[in-house]
Amino acid sequence: MMTPKSLSWPVIIVLWLVVIGLAITPILLIRDSEFGGADAAAEVAIVEINPDYEPWFAPLFEPPGSETESLLFALQAGLGAGFIGYFFGWHRGRRRRPDQ
Repeated sequence: MMTPKSLSWPVIIVLWLVVIGLAITPILLIRDSEFGGADAAAEVAIVEINPDYEPWFAPLFEPPGSETESLLFALQAGLGAGFIGYFFGWHRGRRRRPDQ
């Protein structure tokens, strides 16, 4: 039976840099994309209902395109799912340890 080999810290750091690079590259390279999301559709509907509506606040960061916004949302969802999965896996592993 093979035992899993843990990764060294330099390999982990390089992998994280690749993941971050894959997340940031589209933000820098994709400009003026034409994909609309639910926020844009909601804004159009609100303005149709009430033309005098003014938003309460302005966004701190405006991504260059809608695809970039979707990418950031998917990245956020993936990271959240990863943390939740890690927590439950860690918790289950802790319960199964024989020394506990």
